[in-house]
Amino acid sequence: MMSVKSASKSATDRVLIDIDQGIATVTLNRPDKYNGLDMPMFDAITRAAKRLKKERQVRAIVLHGAGDAFCSGLDVKTVSQNPVNFLRLLAKPGRKISNLAQDVGYLWRDVPAPVIAATHGYCYGGGFQIALGADFRFTTPSCEFSIMESKWGLIPDMSLTVTLRELIAIDLAKELTMTARTFNGEEAKAMGLVTRVSRDPLAEAYEFARELAARSPDAIAASKLLFNRTWSATDKVALDWETRLQKKIIARTNQRIAVAKNTSEPDRAYQDRRSL
Repeated sequence: MMSVKSASKSATDRVLIDIDQGIATVTLNRPDKYNGLDMPMFDAITRAAKRLKKERQVRAIVLHGAGDAFCSGLDVKTVSQNPVNFLRLLAKPGRKISNLAQDVGYLWRDVPAPVIAATHGYCYGGGFQIALGADFRFTTPSCEFSIMESKWGLIPDMSLTVTLRELIAIDLAKELTMTARTFNGEEAKAMGLVTRVSRDPLAEAYEFARELAARSPDAIAASKLLFNRTWSATDKVALDWETRLQKKIIARTNQRIAVAKNTSEPDRAYQDRRSL
C-alpha cells in the first residue's frame, strides 16, 4: 500500500492518500475539529484531487473523514482570523473555471476514476459540497446533513450550484439553502441526495469500488465524463458526446480485454432468456 501525504508543511497530514490495488483512499484528517475546513485543508484537498487526476493506476476512489465526522464544513473562526483568506478562497486567476473554495468539491468531477464519498457523523456546509462533488454518496442513517451557509449570512459557494441541480428540484434546493435545516441520511436518500444508506458506508464503498475497479477503466472513465458533460446539455450536445467518447474507447486494448473476458465465460443471462 502506498501512502502519500501533502508536501506543504502547513498542510501536513490534513489529507491522507493510500493507494492499494487500484483503489485510492482519501481521508480528511483533522478529526479533532470534525475535519473542518481551514486553509491548509483547502490546499490539501485540492492537491489530492489534482494528483489523483493524473494517477493512471487508480480505478476508484473512496473519500471519507477520520474520527467522528465526514466534514463539519468551513472552520469559520480559524479562516476569519485573516481577512486575506477569503480573498484567496474567492480569487479566480486567469482562465480557471473554479476558485480555491470551489475546487474542493468541483475538482473531483475532473478525476477520471469514480469517487465514492462515505459520510458519517456530520456533513455540513462545505463538507456537504465536497460530498456532492463525488460521483456516489454512501452514508449512515444518522449522518447529519445541512446546507448551512445561510446560518452565517452566506450562500453556498463551493460548487453546489453545479452539483446539487443534478440531484433535486429547484424548489427543494432553495428550501434547504434558505433554511439551513439539518436532515439525516434517511431523508437525504428520500430526496435523492445520497446513493445508499448503510450501517457501514465505508465498507460498502470499498465493496463498490472493487466492483468498479474490475471493469474496463476506459469505459468507467468515459461513462463518468459522458454524464458530467451531458446531464444538462441539449440533445445535440449529448448525442455528440456519446459518439465522441465511443470512438475513443472502441477497439482499444481495454475494450478488447472486456470482450474477451465476457465471451470466454458462459452468458448466464443469455442462457436464461433462451430457456423461456
